Amino acid sequence: MDFPHKISTLLYGFNAQDEVLLLHRTREPNRGRWSPPGGKLKTWLGESPYRCACREAGEEMNLALSESDLRLTGLVSEAAYQGTTHWLMFLFEIRRKLEKPPPPHEEGVFAFYSRTALDRLDLPDTDRDFLWPQFWKHRGGFFAAHGIWSSASEVSWHLEESIHGTSHRPQQ
Repeated sequence: MDFPHKISTLLYGFNAQDEVLLLHRTREPNRGRWSPPGGKLKTWLGESPYRCACREAGEEMNLALSESDLRLTGLVSEAAYQGTTHWLMFLFEIRRKLEKPPPPHEEGVFAFYSRTALDRLDLPDTDRDFLWPQFWKHRGGFFAAHGIWSSASEVSWHLEESIHGTSHRPQQ
């Protein structure tokens, strides 16, 4: 299928209580749902995934990051996402602890949530069913996964690489 290819980053930030920072999105994709902050690479500039993550942290979270502040924890590709687009997503964990949620942004409102509280939030289905379980299992390690959409709401996942984390905290 000849769909446009979009490349993005997602940022997983935690506070001292190990609660994850999420954005209640006011824009598509996933408007009205909670997801990690992030955004699309400026491919026309040749931007790297690490530079994109740093730029997005500054734009959305008012947080100055360098590449060394990030740890690549996952690589996720999706073929024919909802029958419209191919995606390539780089999932980064922010190495340092965040002190407070960023102020509201045009993309949405931020809040910290415990791992168990995620079950009560309106999360994108693919995040709830696949991405979050893989993130938790591989935190401190790495995973690569590929999803193939057969319809606008059905996706089958294949785990392509799996290096389990050594602990629930990122390695420094």
